[in-house]
Amino acid sequence: MDVEKLRNLTDAELLHQQQELNDQLFRLKFQLKMGQTESLTKIRGLRKDVARIHTVIREKELGIEAPSNGHKAEQPAMRKPSLSQPLPARAPGKRRKRSLL
Repeated sequence: MDVEKLRNLTDAELLHQQQELNDQLFRLKFQLKMGQTESLTKIRGLRKDVARIHTVIREKELGIEAPSNGHKAEQPAMRKPSLSQPLPARAPGKRRKRSLL
């Protein structure tokens, strides 16, 4: 399912689509457990579609504008940590204590 199509749906339509996909996923999982099908790729695809719907719903809740041209939004460049000061060396012969938990 295309994300652009999902973004054009209303909230009620998204929830309805999510419910339909969850029903299909339930039926396929049930068939898989009963040994009637081995359609793992279909199950994976449905799970990804449900995740896409969750993402679009969350974007709408947060008011995030997604790019309409299909490209990912540019993220600000992350700075690399400064290594101007070296890490402190451990004394020779010292070992870390291990936790038993």
